[in-house]
Parts: sequence; structure tokens; C-alpha cells
Amino acid sequence: MDQQHRLLPLGRNHLQHCFNYLSGSLQEQRQSSNPGLPLQVLNISSNFFKGQFPSTTLEVMKNLVALNASNNSFTGLMPSSVCNYAPSIAMLDLCLNEFSGTISPEFANCSMLKVLKAGQNNLTGVLPHELFNATSLEQLSFPSNDLRGILDASNLVRLNNLIILDLGSNGLSGNIPDSIGQLSRLEELHLDNNLMSGELPSALGNCTGLRYITIRNNSFMGDLSRVNFSRLDLRTADFSMNNFTGTVPESIYACSNLIALRLAFNKFHGQFSPSIANLRSLSFLSITNNSFTNITDALEKLKSCRTLTSLLIGTNFNGETIPQDEAIDGFGNLQALTIDACPLVGKIPLWLSKLTKLEMLDLSNNQLTGLIPPWINKLQLLFYLDISNNSLAGDIPIALMNMPMIQHQKNAVQLDPKFLELPVYWTPTRQYRMLNAFPISLNIGHNRFTGSIPPEIGQLKMLDVLNFSSNNLSGEIPWQISNLTSLQVLDLSNNQLTGEIPQTLSELHFLSVFNVSNNELEGPVPTGWQFDTFANSSYSGNSKLCGRMLSIQCDSTRTHTTPMKRRNRKKTIFALALGVFFGGLAILLLLARLLISIRTTKSANRNKSSNNRDIGATSFNSVSEHLCDMLKGSILVMVPRGKEESNNLTFSDILKATNNFDQQNIIGCGGNGLVYRAELPCGSKLAIKKLNGEMCLMEREFTAEVEALSMAQHENLVPLWGYCIQGSSRLLIYSFMENGSLDDWLHNKDDANSFLDWPTRLKIAQGAGRGLSYIHNTCKPHIVHRDVKSSNILLDREFNAYIADFGLARLILPYNTHVTTELVGTLGYIPPEYGQAWVATLRGDIYSFGVVLLELLTGKRPVQVLTKSKELVQWVREMRCQGKDIEVLDPGLRGRGHDEQMLNVLEVACKCINHNPGLRPTIQEVVSCLDSVNVDLQVQM
Repeated sequence: MDQQHRLLPLGRNHLQHCFNYLSGSLQEQRQSSNPGLPLQVLNISSNFFKGQFPSTTLEVMKNLVALNASNNSFTGLMPSSVCNYAPSIAMLDLCLNEFSGTISPEFANCSMLKVLKAGQNNLTGVLPHELFNATSLEQLSFPSNDLRGILDASNLVRLNNLIILDLGSNGLSGNIPDSIGQLSRLEELHLDNNLMSGELPSALGNCTGLRYITIRNNSFMGDLSRVNFSRLDLRTADFSMNNFTGTVPESIYACSNLIALRLAFNKFHGQFSPSIANLRSLSFLSITNNSFTNITDALEKLKSCRTLTSLLIGTNFNGETIPQDEAIDGFGNLQALTIDACPLVGKIPLWLSKLTKLEMLDLSNNQLTGLIPPWINKLQLLFYLDISNNSLAGDIPIALMNMPMIQHQKNAVQLDPKFLELPVYWTPTRQYRMLNAFPISLNIGHNRFTGSIPPEIGQLKMLDVLNFSSNNLSGEIPWQISNLTSLQVLDLSNNQLTGEIPQTLSELHFLSVFNVSNNELEGPVPTGWQFDTFANSSYSGNSKLCGRMLSIQCDSTRTHTTPMKRRNRKKTIFALALGVFFGGLAILLLLARLLISIRTTKSANRNKSSNNRDIGATSFNSVSEHLCDMLKGSILVMVPRGKEESNNLTFSDILKATNNFDQQNIIGCGGNGLVYRAELPCGSKLAIKKLNGEMCLMEREFTAEVEALSMAQHENLVPLWGYCIQGSSRLLIYSFMENGSLDDWLHNKDDANSFLDWPTRLKIAQGAGRGLSYIHNTCKPHIVHRDVKSSNILLDREFNAYIADFGLARLILPYNTHVTTELVGTLGYIPPEYGQAWVATLRGDIYSFGVVLLELLTGKRPVQVLTKSKELVQWVREMRCQGKDIEVLDPGLRGRGHDEQMLNVLEVACKCINHNPGLRPTIQEVVSCLDSVNVDLQVQM
């Protein structure tokens, strides 16, 4: 049950209880137990406190100077009475809670208040007139609420000590009053994402200390030259997504300390002034979607900005010619360049080859002609190339298949981490997107390329997105594409490709978008894994394709043989004949050796039954391990788990139970291997995970690791029954879970009978949490899972949850991790810090588990590849900032009597996905919170 916490000074006048993950409510207290030490600073931020803040301020707070209650789950009205009981209060931080209602006029009583922060709550109404009587205020911050009204000029001028004004992401209207010019100490002005309009007041130029101004996504208009920016000390200025007109004001070029300037999505026109060279610190410039002209002149002037790392100038320079002048240089630090949708004419210019630090290049939606230049692979850091929707022609050059950043994981560490501090691009929802959030992509679709797809395409092993659609490509689809094991999107549609679709493409276990429509392909479509889920439209326009998902079924008469195969048929027959001869000879020798082995075994074991010639099961604590009689070089070891029949399993039993690892027995797949269903003669079932052999440790190291993992035994871990080593292959033997994975039940079942109700989902969350808690804290050695996700949470017949694949990463060579750019985990579950630290941690597992909790609450997938849908974590955060917590919940669960419990779990999930790993709870604390929710649920039921 919820606890109540007394707030007492612990022998000093500061009380710090931040980051302790305390939960429950605060209890009012009338007297201090130690009146000799008056409480001055109270910090209870980043805990799990909920409910209303005490309606009557504690008497011990009468000397309070600073109160930080941010990042909790407090509800109700803001505690404005603190001003009456603590007249010396100077700092009040109530951000990231669930306070609602209007802002109380009582804050005017805080005559010494300097900092008032209440962003990311559910506040409504207007800024009360009385609030502006708090003339000592230096920071007034209410972003991401639902405040309305206007900025009143007479009120604003009274806050003449204001340094930071942040009212972004509300519903404010009207204009910025002229009186803002009287705020001489103002350094930060954030009014972004509101409904404001009008021209910027010229008086803004009087705010000589102004460093940061963000007014994007409003309806401001007029000419920026009204403001004399030369008097300001600007560092960042964001005027994007408004209706500004005219040219870039000359005065803005005098801001020599300016780092980032965003003018995108306005109505600017004209050309840049030579004075832009004065912006010696400029790192980020975005002028996308305006009407600037003379691209050659623009580049000649911009090259003087030697510190530029991001240059976004697309949707300008309508119909101009892309400059070919090799003298264009000076962009030596550029990492992102977008000149898309202008549309420009000409060829891809040579001067781009000098941009040796370039990581992202977008020239899409122009009218470029000619060939892909052979120097393209000199851009050794380039990992995102989009030249789609042009008129480029010729063969696909081999140079494009030798892009260093797309070939090798080790190059990922060369990314400049400083660049990641600035967002670089717009998503379809007009949100900024960081460069490291972009997939590794090669998009040359909608051009006029001819010839075949080079087999060297298999060298680009790091690709996430490959788009060759709508060209004139011919020949067969190279099987080498199956080497691109990170591939998520493959689009080869609208070409003239022939032959069969390589069955090996089914090994692309991350593939979620596949399109080969409108080609001349024939034969059977691949089956199994993801290929059983792709829609018929992925194959439409290929009349000779067949398969069970298509209207044309395959039969023996539709077996396709390519011309190359027909030319080589005689050679193949000859080779087969030789193979049969030598293969037969090898079999005879093997049989002879086998007979000798059997006789030797019989003579040494006369008291054993004749039906025990298969390998016997040994336990982990055996001194020796038996070689499999039936297949030399195979080792099978079983875990001692009592008298279950599976303890007597033999390797031949596994072969029979999986039909020799037949494709029909596959029940799961992933980057580390395939999972097969094994049905034993007695009717019981096992799951056999076949790891990718080339990725595994050598035999001795593998044996040591798996034996260590076998010691991890818990009721919420999938039981490991044993393992088998056969050459380079590695098999892990697990219990079979009748109800499959949580991912299946949340995302792959449509019938009403398969809908999980809330008590079942909570039960799954609790069980999975306990399993994760065991490997984090109890088992020796402690295990970091590294890949917590809904498909790794398995369910038995009673929907008890079991953590799967724990410790699996320990069995895999570190340089063969199945996740792109050396990140551990699966897309959508990867903690943000993994992008820079490259090391898996317990706190990283907590983030991933938080995403699983969000899946349980919302019914949504963590990420939808190449759709306009936001990632789940981002969407939930934005919904909560808008006060729409209830709308986050799965519509099928709402209004069934469990909303409060679900919202409590939502709080836990949001703590888990905190950007700061140090602020995330431990798994024990998560389990404790989930169990307390269950108690509340039982009381209600």
C-alpha cells in the first residue's frame, strides 16, 4: 500500500530526498521535531510521490527558501499556499508532475520568489494578473501546459528582473508586446508552439542580454529587419514555421556568437549578404522551404562560415543549376547537407567530394542528370545518402558498393559526438530529429538507372534502408542482399528484374518492409519468417510469381530455371556425379568406422541395453561428456532438473522431434538465430534455439558461459534444459511456452478472444519484472539482459511470464552483435545512452523494460519503420505533456474499472524511460511498485 512520508530535517537545514524513488503521499506535520534547525531547502525531486501536495504547508516550512518537487506525480492544484507559510521562498520547482487547474493568484504573496517553474503539467486558464506582482521573479517557466490568453503589456513590464521567460507549447495568442524591450536583463525567450501572431516588436532589440530566442511554430509575420539584432548577444535563434517575409536582416549578421539559426518554413526571399562571414561561430543553418535565390552565390558566401556542421537549404533556388565550380570549398566541417526539392538541374558536382566529414547527404527531388560519380566512396563517413526522384542514369557504380561507413561497424565510432547536440532535420510531424536517429540508408529510387544490381551490394552490411525502386534495372535479384542482416526496408519495385526471388532473403530477420512489385519475376516467393507476413501488394505486377499467399499456387510445372542455370546444367550434372561418387565413398568409410565404434562400445558395456547406443544425457556437474555415436563431433549436455523425461534426451531425439530442423517447425527468429518446436514421443514439447554458428564463441568458451547461465534458475526465467555443440553450430534447449510471446498477443492477434485484459497484462508485467530482478540482483554472476523486449517475454498456458534469451549476448562474439552500429538491443527498446557509451548496463535494461510496460498499456509497437507514426516513447511523453494520460491507454482497456491502476503503471513506465540513466529506478523498485498496484487492484475487485 502507499506509504506516507514525514519530511524532517536530518540534523541540518537542508533535506535532500531526490532520486530515491520514494513513493506514496506526503503527510502533513504541524510541528518540527527539531525546532533548533529550521528547514530551508527541501528537495524531493525525481521520486514516485503522488496525490495532492499537503493543503496546509508544514510548519517546518516557515523558513523555507527553496522547494524542488519536480519529476513526481503530484496531482490537484499547485501548492500556492507555500507563499503564505514561507514568505522567504525564493525557488519553487514543480515541473513534470500532474498538477491541474489554474495558476493561483496567491503566488503574488511570494515577494521574494525568484524562480517559479511548473512546466509539463496540466495547467489551464490564463496567467493571473496578480502573478506579475511577484516582481523579484528572474525565471518564469510554464512550458507544455494548456495556458491561454495573451501577454499583457502592462503586466509584463513589472517583471523587470526577468532573465528567463519560457511559455512554450501552450495556447497563447496575440502578439509580443513592445514592453518586452524594458526587460533589460532578459537572456532567454521561449514562446514556441503557441498561437501567437503579429510582427516582432522593434523594442526587442533593447533586450541587449538576449541569448536564446525560440518562437517557432506560431503565426508571426512581417519583416525581421524591424528588430536591430546587432545589439543582442544571440547564441541560438529559431524563427522557423511562421510567416516572416523579406530578406535576412543585415543586423543578424553582426551576432558573431550565433551558433544556430533556423529560418525554415517562412517566406524569406533574396540572397545572403557577404556579411554572413561575420558569423564565425555558426554551426547550424536551416533555411528550408523559403524562396531564396542564386544558390551559387549562397554557397560562395556560406563557405566563409568555417564552423558549419549542418546546412539545410532545400526547397529554395527554384529551377536553378547546381553549381559545378570546383573552387567551392570551405565546408570542411560539414556533416549534414540537404539541398532537396528545389528542383535543381545539372550533375552531382565534384566539390561535394571535398566534404570529407559528411555523414548525411540529401539531393532528392531535384532534376539532376548524369551518373553517380566514382568518387562517392571517398566520403568515408557518409551513412545516409538520398538522391531519389531525379533523372540520374547509367549503371549502379561499384564505388557505391564500397561506402566505408555502410560496410563496417567499426566505423560507427568515428561519428562526431559534438554534432549530436544539435537537431538537424524535420520529421513529417515537423519535429526536430537528431542525426543519430536516422537509419543507415541508400536511396536511389525514382531515377533512370539501368543494368543489373551489382552482387557487391552484399558488402553494405550495415544498411537499414535500401531503395532502388522505379528505375530501369534488369537481371536477377542478387542473393548477396541476404548479407545485409540489419536491413529493415528493401524496395526494388517498378523495375525490370527477372528470375526468382532468392529464398535466402528470408534470413533478413529485421526486414519489415519488402516490395518487389511491378517487375518480371517468376517462381515461388520465399516462405517463412517475415515473408509470411508481407501483403500480396509486395508482389503484385509479377504474373509469373507463385506461392501460397498469392492467387497462383506453385507446382512442378512452374519450377523456373534461369538461362544461366540452363547453360551450366551439364557442368552441374558432372559436378553432381563427382559429388555422389566421393560422397558415397565417404559414407562407406564413415559406416565402417561406425561399426567398429559400435562393436567397441558393446564389448566395453556388456551390461547396458542395446537400445542405448545413442548418446546418453550428461549433467553439467559431470566430469566428462560423451561424443554422439550417431554424429561424430556433436556434444549434448543436459541440465539436471529432476526426473523429467527430457533429462534423458539424446541428440537423435532432437533430430526426430524437429523433423531434422524442418522449416515447418520454426516458431521464432531473430538476429541471433532460429527457434524450433520439438515434440517428443511422450507428447511433451521443447524449444530448440539454433544460434548462428559463425557468431558464437569457440567450444570451450561457449561451454563455460552456458554452464554459468544454467545456474540461473527462477520461476520467471525460461528454463534452460541443455545445450548441444555440433561443429560450428550451437543449440540451446529450452522449455516450450504454449502461449508464445507477449509480442504475439499484443501485436499479431486480431480476434476478440485473443485480447489481453488488464489483470492479465499486470500479471505479465509483474512476472517479467521478477525474472529481470533475479538476473540483475540474485544470480551469480549478475546478468545484463541487453535485449529486453516483448518478444523475449514468453507466456505459458496460464499466462505466467518468463524472460527469454537472458545472457544470450555472452555466447556471441562481441564484433558480431546483431544490432546496427554496435548498439545492443532492438530498435525501439534501445536506451538513448547506448548511442554514445556502447556498453550495456542494468539501467539500460530498465529503459527497455519501461518500453515493454508502455506496450502493455497502449497496445502499440515501440516503433513503426518508415511511417509517420512517432516512436512510442516520444508519443507517450508528448501526450502526457498535453495532459492526455488517459488517451495513452489501450482503447480496449479504458473504462473497465482499472484506469487508476493503469495510470499508476504508466507512472512507473515513465520513470523507467527517463533520459538520465541515473534517475531510473532499480528493478527491485519497479517490482515493488507493480506489486503495490496489484494490491490496490485486489482491494477494488
